[in-house]
Amino acid sequence: MIGSSPVPPQILAQIDDKCVEGLALALASDADGAVMHFQWCNSAFCKITGYDAAEVIGQRGTILIGSSMDQGNHLIIIEKLMNWEHFSVKALNNRKNGEQYWQRMSWTPLSDPSTGDRWWLCSLIELEAQAGQEDTVRHLERPASGREALTSYVERIGLLERENNRLFQLAKKVAKEAKEDALTGLSNRRHFEVEFKSWVSNLKDAGSDFAVFYIDLDRFKSVNDTFGHDAGDRLLISVADMLRRLTNETDLVARIGGDEFVVLRPLGQSALDISSLADAVVQEMHAPFVFEGKSTFCSASVGVAIANANMDAPERVVSDADTALYHAKTNGKGRWSFFTKEMHAEAIAAKRLVSDLLIACENREFVPFFQPLIDAATGSIASAEVLVRWAHPRMGLLPPAAFLETADKMGILKRIDEIVFATLPKKLALIDGAGVDLPRVSINVSTGRLADPNLIHDIKRVGIQPKRLTIEILESVYLDRLGDVVNWTLSELKELGVTIALDDFGTGHASVQGLLKINPAVLKIDRQFILPIVEDQTARELMASIIGIGKSLSMSIVAEGVETEAHARLARDMGCDLLQGYYFGRPMPATEFQDLLIETKGQFWSPEPEITGKVS
Repeated sequence: MIGSSPVPPQILAQIDDKCVEGLALALASDADGAVMHFQWCNSAFCKITGYDAAEVIGQRGTILIGSSMDQGNHLIIIEKLMNWEHFSVKALNNRKNGEQYWQRMSWTPLSDPSTGDRWWLCSLIELEAQAGQEDTVRHLERPASGREALTSYVERIGLLERENNRLFQLAKKVAKEAKEDALTGLSNRRHFEVEFKSWVSNLKDAGSDFAVFYIDLDRFKSVNDTFGHDAGDRLLISVADMLRRLTNETDLVARIGGDEFVVLRPLGQSALDISSLADAVVQEMHAPFVFEGKSTFCSASVGVAIANANMDAPERVVSDADTALYHAKTNGKGRWSFFTKEMHAEAIAAKRLVSDLLIACENREFVPFFQPLIDAATGSIASAEVLVRWAHPRMGLLPPAAFLETADKMGILKRIDEIVFATLPKKLALIDGAGVDLPRVSINVSTGRLADPNLIHDIKRVGIQPKRLTIEILESVYLDRLGDVVNWTLSELKELGVTIALDDFGTGHASVQGLLKINPAVLKIDRQFILPIVEDQTARELMASIIGIGKSLSMSIVAEGVETEAHARLARDMGCDLLQGYYFGRPMPATEFQDLLIETKGQFWSPEPEITGKVS
């Protein structure tokens, strides 16, 4: 029966005596496989070569190259060893005493995964001399054939030299491609990271201060979408050419992302050397970009930061430049900003805000506030707009301006909408306890929520009567570009009996064609048009035009930003149906809104008779 017993030592000991194949192990250099030293050999290896084991251990591999070894074979062996190839050669060689013999020499590369060491296993088999082989030996000894042998050697050496040159050029090409961005020819991200570490090391050792320029194209996606990726590639190449022209040989210029570039520049004697480069990049990118006869504009924003020897963490300077870049973009784009400590604090706060928003979604920390909308003809409560607030556990109640923009960039507006909407039934039940009829509530819905098929399901599930609900859409949703899913959602909402309102009209991107496409029942005029109408004739004329558009489409008109009695009466007289603003009440929690309804009994205003005369 075959078992799993280990091989007996007696058997292992016989292998060395019985094995006719000479074996040896050599520890090799990581850098060059042809550099090695023997560490072990068997008895057959000693018998074939004529060396004792003590004479082999510690010796270089060249001990196996005798005087009779063909130079071509010798060169082949060196090349194969250098390239860590498994190979075998048949060659005439010499034992220690100079005796010639034919051998089969084989080399097998080995590696030790635990240490990373690289080894060679050398195998020698002595071949029986054949007539042809003996003739070759004698042939090599005849002086007349020496020229032929030399010619053969020269030819083979020439071939090896040409092959070596080819491999050298290939290695150069691979090394170049490993460092260069394939499209622009600038340094790529990997090479930049290696070089940046070197710059930081020089900074720490010798105080070699340097500046980092983080450059990002402002409208690159628009160029790609409008003109195609060929145009985008051409733009990137032109930016790379521009950076080469504006920078010095001592600078490092790299493309580290799709439309992101970085420049490292040694700090000179004057700050103008740094500011002039940042300004030049911004100014040159203001010029139009022309592709196949068509022109467009693609500005660039630049963030600049300085790495100096007094910094605690100079490795952070690229992140600092990126922070300055973000500051440039948020302040209008097409400009450059220099990193400050205040920016660092803002960046930390922004990161904390992102983290807190994610936690807030998990803990459902968003609560609805209510602001009254008043019937312009009767002064009674007609509706209430639901506005989100964040009940932050450390900073207290936060308004939308403190977090909605960040939430939008994070893609979690839809989640916030869901949280607020889910609380509405309970809050409305509380408000209805005031005993005052609140005909409607309106709620802003993000584009992502409109594109969510679950919106219709959620409205049906929470139990709010659809005829009591108004969905407000921001004009900045880009009415002309609404997708099929959003159009389907709007159609389904109308079918349910939900009222559609267009919020902040006049401040976004809607056209009359887009307005017709949505066909909302309610048009809300943004507060910036309402505030100046009491004193400004032009503002009244503009507002009258907007009201005329809405009325021609049979829409109810809401005036936002009503802050005084004069605003209320003038908006009413100009044709607004509903009034909303601080004059009637600020956004408030459901409990306060309930108290206000009880106090006023739903009557917020006592309209006087219409002002006589024409309002222009």
